[in-house]
Amino acid sequence: MNPLIEKRFARIAVLIISVASFSGCYYTQAARGQLDVMRKRAPIAEVIADVGTSTELADRLRLVEEARAFSVSELGLPDNDSYRSYADVERDYVVWNVFAAPEFELEAKQWCFPVAGCVSYRGYFSEQAAYREAARLEGKGFDVSVGGIAAYSTLGKFDDPVLNTMMRWQDVDLIATMFHELAHQLLYVKGDSAFNESFATAVEEFGIERWLASRGLHAEMEKYLDGRRLRQRLMQLVVTARTDLEEIYAETIDETKMRSAKSARFQLLESAARREFEASGREVPAWVDDGFNNARLASMALYQERLPEFRKLLAECNDDIRCFYTAARALVSGDSLRLAAGLNEQ
Repeated sequence: MNPLIEKRFARIAVLIISVASFSGCYYTQAARGQLDVMRKRAPIAEVIADVGTSTELADRLRLVEEARAFSVSELGLPDNDSYRSYADVERDYVVWNVFAAPEFELEAKQWCFPVAGCVSYRGYFSEQAAYREAARLEGKGFDVSVGGIAAYSTLGKFDDPVLNTMMRWQDVDLIATMFHELAHQLLYVKGDSAFNESFATAVEEFGIERWLASRGLHAEMEKYLDGRRLRQRLMQLVVTARTDLEEIYAETIDETKMRSAKSARFQLLESAARREFEASGREVPAWVDDGFNNARLASMALYQERLPEFRKLLAECNDDIRCFYTAARALVSGDSLRLAAGLNEQ
């Protein structure tokens, strides 16, 4: 490591650990986890040139370099040092997110943090720690869902690397995720997870379609669009289930009957989701086998809840991505004004 960079890294490390030590165990594990990721980074060019790097990894990293350049020139995403380095964290996931929702409510529990604001999940760099938190929340009566995460964004606070956890994916998923995470650096609204994830998903969709078209990958495009159509059908199932569950939770019945009706509706959702995957010729993923609850529905809604709104916004911009960014920022201002008006009325 360059001596100047090493000194800068050391100063950042001391600062983060010092702050975290006064903020409780959760922040300490988060800070140490982030520092571990930073410590394991190496510039992609160096990794490719390393004689110990496999041909497969070198080829994937060259693809990342091409897609990263495309993200700047064609998508107007941040031209910084994020995703220009590589880190092997020596595990299948970099973090595990814990989602929670009350037993008879569909709104996710919120956690608030200094950088990200209030979000609908809590991330752990240790799988065991995540499941301990999940067990604690379950003990308090919450529905809980834990999911391994292969990539995340520090919102430009650090130079996010490409991770070994992302290399298990197909090329399309790898590149789409990079576009998604870079979009968070471009526009992020504290306290509005649904806005942030839906916005980033819209950028991801636009970006990957342009990427595939630019390379003439027509078969991959059709496969991607087929997967997108499957996701839309699944989300329609989720939307319908949420409507039914809201009606169930609003009924004036005892908890035993409500619990039974809730269980039956989730079983219907699981069966319907399973049929969609089977009809599409795809393997039923583990998360379907794990079953559904309020927390899982809340986590799924984050990425899709406002997605139709952003797709419409992009269409109104005639697929001009920079126009879309401007319109999305204006939407943030409009949301803020409406929120302020609502608070003034209370």
